[in-house]
Amino acid sequence: MAPALHMRSVNLGAARRMRIGERQILTAIGKSPISGPVAVGRLGLEGDEQADLSVHGGLDKAVYAYPAAHYAFWQAQRRERGISPFDETLPPGFLGENLTVEGLLEHEVFVGDRLRFPDCVLRVTAPREPCYKFNAVMGFAQAGRAMALAGCCGFYLAVEQTGTLAAGQQAVLEPGQRGLSIAQAFAGKFAKHAR
Repeated sequence: MAPALHMRSVNLGAARRMRIGERQILTAIGKSPISGPVAVGRLGLEGDEQADLSVHGGLDKAVYAYPAAHYAFWQAQRRERGISPFDETLPPGFLGENLTVEGLLEHEVFVGDRLRFPDCVLRVTAPREPCYKFNAVMGFAQAGRAMALAGCCGFYLAVEQTGTLAAGQQAVLEPGQRGLSIAQAFAGKFAKHAR
């Protein structure tokens, strides 16, 4: 039986101003779950925005998926630093992902793999690269480094077949050439953070 992915939530967000130190920056990292089906076009989910198209969005980074299994790691990181209470549960979309998913982690997903949902097909393209905006949202300056060390980056997807996505859907993983996993691609890009 082919590996499967379960969609816990579909998340959208608008670009908004955020204060980081003395600067006001534009970011769309904060996403919120949407009920019901969401249209998926070549450039992503209808109603979703990206603030910096040089690093997010476009044809190869149209949709961002993040494993729900990593949320416990981030909750613990924030607790250890006194940023959040012990019983805090981060909401889906908090890490900026469009799809909060279960069933597949970065070492199981390869660049070129396809995720076949009931009404659309998405192709795995690249790992997410953390930035200063991610550090600000997480509430500590070393969040990007923590992501690099733990390898919990999630993955970008291109839209090969437009359609709709909804929470609760399943996708079947169709393997591509399987030359480079998302975990390997991420480790290669961020090896310097592990030193």
